[in-house]
Amino acid sequence: MNMTNAEMLRILLSARRLPARLHTQAAALVLGFQEHDIPILIRAKLLKPLGNPAANAVKYFAAVDVEECARDAAWLNKATVTISRHWSLKNMKRQPSAELPET
Repeated sequence: MNMTNAEMLRILLSARRLPARLHTQAAALVLGFQEHDIPILIRAKLLKPLGNPAANAVKYFAAVDVEECARDAAWLNKATVTISRHWSLKNMKRQPSAELPET
């Protein structure tokens, strides 16, 4: 399935109801996050994939759970804070530490 996010979003919004299982890209679109943010939400235990998939396996999510999260302002706030904190820490690690001036 090689669809752009815009095409996927158009299909999801035009559907009478969502499919029972959503893959990572669809779950991210419904929640308003980027696809690369979904593993962060899984690690933080804010989003649970169906079954017990291996780390490198395709993840599917129950549409009812994703819709419930999308309607919950408290969950959205917690998820947004988690994503922001993750990227802030990751970006801090990338920045070279300030060098001390030579004497």
